[in-house]
Amino acid sequence: MTAFKTLNDLDLELMPRRQRGRLVNSLSGFKSANLIGTADDSGTLNLSIVSSVVHLGSDPALLGMVMRPPVDRERGSHTYWNIRETGCYTINHVPHTHTVQAHQVSARYLEGVSEFDEVGLTPVYRCGFQAPAVEESPVRIGLERVDEWEIPMNQCRFVVGQIRWVEFPETAWAQDGYLDLEALGVAALSSLDGYHTTKKQHRLAYAKPDVYPPESMEDFLSGWQDN
Repeated sequence: MTAFKTLNDLDLELMPRRQRGRLVNSLSGFKSANLIGTADDSGTLNLSIVSSVVHLGSDPALLGMVMRPPVDRERGSHTYWNIRETGCYTINHVPHTHTVQAHQVSARYLEGVSEFDEVGLTPVYRCGFQAPAVEESPVRIGLERVDEWEIPMNQCRFVVGQIRWVEFPETAWAQDGYLDLEALGVAALSSLDGYHTTKKQHRLAYAKPDVYPPESMEDFLSGWQDN
């Protein structure tokens, strides 16, 4: 029989900071690994990695992400301040072939240093955006900042962006709208530093109370016929 470890809130509070951070970051499960591309008003490029991107709605198309409490530019938070200055940024899925480069951009580079140059990734520009996308990424999204909130308990920022453009290989796009991320070779992230590839299981039809089990699809690109 498997032995379970039980921790209460006091146990978590008393943990060493980095141990607690790794554990709590693991609890939300596998997450997308995304590179955030920005530029400041003078055109200096910046790249950071986040694992907190979430879908907020499709009409309009909104994505949110959590960012650490901002400090002044000299000490960091370059991505946050660039978004506040210019109002635009890109979200780029990390390909599993480039996880080392993607992870390295989390280093605290000085203001004025481009992480693109430091790790050997390539900026590309679309739709008149000031913010650069990542050429090596198979899924690139351009967003306009529309709102943000401060989380009172820890001063993190929840930034909301509206999708202004998106691009991806058409071969991975099903006729019903599904995008086959596994076919595009994007990485998943667990905790702060665990990078993973994925393995398809199945797509399941829209769940209805009188249909169980739902229809299963193994060919992810064949798509459903919407009623």
